[in-house]
Amino acid sequence: MDWHIRFNDAQARLELLDQRMLPVREDWFYCTDTASTIYALQTMVVRGAPAIGVTAAYGCWLAAREAAATAGTAEQDWRPCLDALLTDLENARPTAVNLAWAVRRMRAAWEPEQGIEALCASWLALAKEIHEEDKRFCRRLGAVGAAVIDDGDTVMTHCNAGALATADYGTALGVIRGAWDAGKRNIRVIANETRPFLQGARLTAWELAKDGIPVKVACDNACALLMKKGLVQKVVVGADRIAANGDAANKIGTMGVAILAQHFGVPFYVAAPLSTIDPATPDGDAIPIEDRTPREVTHVGATQIVPDGVEVYNMAFDPTPAALIAGIVTEVGILRPPYKESIAAALAGR
Repeated sequence: MDWHIRFNDAQARLELLDQRMLPVREDWFYCTDTASTIYALQTMVVRGAPAIGVTAAYGCWLAAREAAATAGTAEQDWRPCLDALLTDLENARPTAVNLAWAVRRMRAAWEPEQGIEALCASWLALAKEIHEEDKRFCRRLGAVGAAVIDDGDTVMTHCNAGALATADYGTALGVIRGAWDAGKRNIRVIANETRPFLQGARLTAWELAKDGIPVKVACDNACALLMKKGLVQKVVVGADRIAANGDAANKIGTMGVAILAQHFGVPFYVAAPLSTIDPATPDGDAIPIEDRTPREVTHVGATQIVPDGVEVYNMAFDPTPAALIAGIVTEVGILRPPYKESIAAALAGR
């Protein structure tokens, strides 16, 4: 499902499947400059840490073209303009570390002597490389993670960490797809609905139904009962940022799932590429947590469900403590506790 992020060379634009419309409609959103790229990131046209990183890489190229068009090609004009646009792009969302990772990787490839045309050419090639790299890493991650799934398991996941959250295949769903592709055809999936944006109900169920992998959507509040009844054998989730000690931030509610999993003896795994690990963030308490618009809680679509004047919490992520995580599935292997040591070794070897 790598078609949901595509670069149109002829039209010089990034084309994104608008995830706000799924599963009812498959509409496309076009990014042609920095503002439209930031809008797509902030409004969840595109979401999921690796997909955000790929989008940001192409966004840097769009920013370079915009700087050249706005400020001209004289070095003293376009360089400050481009620098400001990149700063705005990097700060579009705070939690998913792949956003800053991608912008910084593009910046690192900015040669001081390059003119704007040469920079645009090299950045477009690098953005496409990052895009293809994420596809490879997710496939590899899925093959590695397939080992933690037994044929006959019912796997619970929270939010959407599938192809839609990456360039292709997925992280948490990549593990499930990896097991399925390895011939484990008796696995089942429970997709927690994931309030308030319903990524599990709208996106995870849509992906798995397209793949023919059996999936049931569960109310978030059903998690404890499902585990108590023995209906869940594994939990696999994605991550938007993993701290140096192994604490992992994922969609709000994930920490509660992990606590319940420990209580009921269900192994809880996090799946993410190494680019989602942030060695500069010491632990989960240091991960910035995005506080999103109240409207996502006060309304379901156009229907208001909260009385006027009542305040709400809409923190988009929570950090799951490393002590609750059985393993972190990456493209280079499954990291195990103690995570400070295994993470440091994995990052040193990449």
